[in-house]
Amino acid sequence: MKKIKFMDTTIRDGQQSLIATRMPISDMIPILETMDNAGFHSIECWGGATFDSAMRFLNEDPWTNLRTFRKHFKKTKLQMLFRGQNVLGYKCYPDDVVEGFVAKTIENGIDILRIFDALNDVRNIESSVKAAKKYGGHSQLCICYTLSPVHTIEYFVALAKRLEGIGADSICIKDMAGLLTPAAAFELVTEIKKAIPLELVVHSHYGSGMAAMTYLKAVEAGCDVIDTAAAPFSQGTSQPATEVMAETLREFGYDTGLDMDVLIKIANHFRPLREKAIASGLLNPKVLEVDVEMLRYQVPGGMLSNMVSQLKQLNALDKYEQVLEEIPLVRADLGFPPLVTPSSQLVGTQAAMNVISGERYKVVTKETKDFVRGMYGQTPAPISEEIIAKIIGDEKPITVPPATLLSPRLPDAAKEIAEFTEQDEDVLSYALFPQVATDYFKYRHTQKYGIDTTVQNGDDPVYPV
Repeated sequence: MKKIKFMDTTIRDGQQSLIATRMPISDMIPILETMDNAGFHSIECWGGATFDSAMRFLNEDPWTNLRTFRKHFKKTKLQMLFRGQNVLGYKCYPDDVVEGFVAKTIENGIDILRIFDALNDVRNIESSVKAAKKYGGHSQLCICYTLSPVHTIEYFVALAKRLEGIGADSICIKDMAGLLTPAAAFELVTEIKKAIPLELVVHSHYGSGMAAMTYLKAVEAGCDVIDTAAAPFSQGTSQPATEVMAETLREFGYDTGLDMDVLIKIANHFRPLREKAIASGLLNPKVLEVDVEMLRYQVPGGMLSNMVSQLKQLNALDKYEQVLEEIPLVRADLGFPPLVTPSSQLVGTQAAMNVISGERYKVVTKETKDFVRGMYGQTPAPISEEIIAKIIGDEKPITVPPATLLSPRLPDAAKEIAEFTEQDEDVLSYALFPQVATDYFKYRHTQKYGIDTTVQNGDDPVYPV
């Protein structure tokens, strides 16, 4: 009987995709030890947007959260999503930040680093892999799946071989927008398993309504691990439900290693949290719908929920459909990047600016300019000279890996934040998110010492509402 492993996403990608990463750790702690007994291969508990959201919206220290997870998960491997040279931020960081972050991540309890680059630019993940190997972590390297004229089966198989060549311990097909159809999954998994001997994970989202069928065909083709979420935080823009996939695969004769009684206890814990999120408006009904037009827009779940939130804040939710229609046009202009953090935010924001301003590229974000300059890496397809000129004028884009142009950051970061540093990890938080981390450190200082230092020099920290 073939064993199929499950990676649980409930407390990271599940809640990120449905409620924009607003679940406080106090809502998770009571169920963690139960989750530890479910039989999961690993639990994704950290990384992605959880890091800055903890500080920005929840007034929590992400490093303390990670140590809390490690304390409660005694049997199960802990996993995180890591953005390669972007670490957990939205731009390229120097190698000393990458290595320092990986070292502390592993030291604080992460076993598996799922490492990806938004452009599938292998140069942008080499430093992460070297650091993970140096400090004893497992490097699960990603193929960011997307659809475009350049993203063929041959392209993805060649990419898998390159990832194996730089030291991947396992490979993940990361289908962040739910674009992987059952037929394409069967073909892609079959060809990758022929090409390389590594364990293969398939990750998808349910927004287009296909992910459960895609998982079934991927399993039939030979994939080893699938990503699922507890039923209350599954489907919609999240992953398929763990309970449904476990029972389906059991009936087809696969050994999942999961305890259904424990899975039900987990679901019963998260169900009232889902109801609370719906009642408060945090869980928008739009992200629960099957949207077949995702196949056209290629918008991943986390991007969709955040975009709805941002348009609400701008009083522009009525422009939602127009922004969705603009996204694939911007993506084509920018060389068909896969829509995953940070390129998803970059493309989504630029599309919104194009719609709200009433003229395409009348308002160009700094991130879009840096993207066209080559500061995020090499795009899958070349950007046209016309678009380059429109966005950065006469500047010439770089062709070298962007990190090679960056100076070490940690020594200066340590000096700049020395007043508020309580642990070595604080320097890394600040290096990634200077303003957000500073605001959080000031809040933490106020809570400990009762001195109001939260607003200085024009700072305007964001607190939960």
